[in-house]
Amino acid sequence: MNGQLKPINQKAWFLVLPVLLCVAFSAIVPLMTVVNYSVQDIISPERRVFVGTEWFASVMRDDELHAALGRQLVFSLAVLLVEIPLGICLALSMPATGWKASAVLVIVALSLLIPWNVVGTIWQIYGRADIGLLGYALRKLGVDYNYTGSAGDAWVTVLVMDVWHWTPLVALLCYAGLRSIPDAYYQAARIDGASRLAVFRYIQLPKMRGVLMIAVLLRFMDSFMIYTEPFVLTGGGPGNATTFLSQYLTQKAVGQFDLGPAAAFSLIYFLIILLLCFILYNWMQRVGTQEAEEPK
Repeated sequence: MNGQLKPINQKAWFLVLPVLLCVAFSAIVPLMTVVNYSVQDIISPERRVFVGTEWFASVMRDDELHAALGRQLVFSLAVLLVEIPLGICLALSMPATGWKASAVLVIVALSLLIPWNVVGTIWQIYGRADIGLLGYALRKLGVDYNYTGSAGDAWVTVLVMDVWHWTPLVALLCYAGLRSIPDAYYQAARIDGASRLAVFRYIQLPKMRGVLMIAVLLRFMDSFMIYTEPFVLTGGGPGNATTFLSQYLTQKAVGQFDLGPAAAFSLIYFLIILLLCFILYNWMQRVGTQEAEEPK
């Protein structure tokens, strides 16, 4: 060797160029279109008036938006508080090896294969008192359950539906994290006489921190953008009990055809999700770093 470094060939970046063009076409161009609509008053296809930040100010003063945001935050928080612990418990109870493990994995993942609109239809029928198993059973038990007439029943039904649909995703991620833990950790714990709680606290939970972070972020983002299931199940009702941010946006854009305010709200919606996910990710990273630095 003559001691000289070979020049780096940068031509491989041309292989990524088609992907960049697809991303630009499918994401950046529509985003710029929404930005364009958000600063204009579209009177007709041929007539538009520039209004600046008027639509943003109007949307931020909207009381219905504030109410929908509150419902959305409560729902997303409830989803995380229920699905994350439930998914961990389900992953811990699943067999590790053998044909039973394969069978359980398939069964657990079944709900993830069902399309969102079908999930809403299933629970719409399931909750009816005349033909649905859940509604009929609750009525026989003397429970006054009516998800179409009671705001509380509708909200709980949407929450339970989401838990049923997406908890398997959390369980599968946690299961993958558990299977990646070397057996040497468990052998050392058995030698030290550690209890199952100690094994979970000091071995399994720290090793699952990475997949749990992914699960929390995925479930938060997805629950914050929920639309199809409550739309099919309740249509956002009764009243506005299950009208979340995505449904409120659809009513603005499609129902009322207020493209300017809808575009402004779309950008605000996007920034809210981005900001909350950024805060959540940094908080989880900070907690994980602090736990790792604590003396054992």
